[in-house]
Amino acid sequence: MRQILILILPITVAACGQSPSKQTALPSHAEPIAHETELLRLTLPPAAQRRLGVEISRVGGGSAQRVREVSGEVVVPPTSADGVPTGALSNLQQIGAQQASADGEMARAQAQARLARIALNRAEALVREEAGSVRARDEAAAALASAQALADAAQQQRRLLGPAIGALGNQATLWVRASVFASDLGDLTQGAEAKVREIGVQGGARGARPVVAPPSANTAAGTVDLYYALDNRDRRFRVGQRVSVDLPIAGRNEGLSVPSSAVLRDIYGGEWVYRRMAKDTFVRQRVEVASEVNGQALLARGLENGAEIVSVGAAELFGTEFGAAH
Repeated sequence: MRQILILILPITVAACGQSPSKQTALPSHAEPIAHETELLRLTLPPAAQRRLGVEISRVGGGSAQRVREVSGEVVVPPTSADGVPTGALSNLQQIGAQQASADGEMARAQAQARLARIALNRAEALVREEAGSVRARDEAAAALASAQALADAAQQQRRLLGPAIGALGNQATLWVRASVFASDLGDLTQGAEAKVREIGVQGGARGARPVVAPPSANTAAGTVDLYYALDNRDRRFRVGQRVSVDLPIAGRNEGLSVPSSAVLRDIYGGEWVYRRMAKDTFVRQRVEVASEVNGQALLARGLENGAEIVSVGAAELFGTEFGAAH
């Protein structure tokens, strides 16, 4: 019995020597929190829904052409088939000086051609009146041919320099230079129309037809340039503007489709729709848009078939949720 007491005493002393903090420390734990959608539930009476113009649509299946989104730059098309487009990286001051020099050379060559024509007409008249030599007439004809060749060359050189600097912003048709990785060229649908839109803008894309242009590429980036003609009579796009270009590729994407008006985007780029959970109850639910064509957004995830969403009035619900006036 005495030996047992001797063994227990050190253990008791050791236990008493432990700090109170170690004795009361709690283990790590995790607490469940409410899901983000459960914090954003809106209940609106029918009168409020009518005032906000809320309309409901059902999510259904859909498909869209597969596209590859690349960056592009708006450039000025050349005035001749073998010309070079004028872009933002061009030295406009140097091009302007070259155009002025080319304009002067073209005017000089045309003047010489007119003078050579007059000389030939005079030599032919003298031959007809038997007052001049045939050799002089032939030499005048050769001088005219030489002067006309110089005038044609000067005119072609001027065309290669493109439209005048002052007219660059007044072009009814502009080109878009799209940079595509060489490995993606085989996937593109050749000859198909591309869609061009401003960077950061969803919807409102404008069609652009492919055009033949001088070959250009960036060996450092491993990209080649494709060119598309863009109707710009409304002056929507500017020379040098960076744009987003959707290039069609083979195949179609299948998924759920909702109206583009139903999709909201927050300041962080998150995409949302308002889903009707009950008769007068709406929940903001996160979605992911795969593509958007002709007013319809194809979803990659976020909803299921048959779900009811707000197709008109989503922005008004967003303002109601966060207290913005409408």
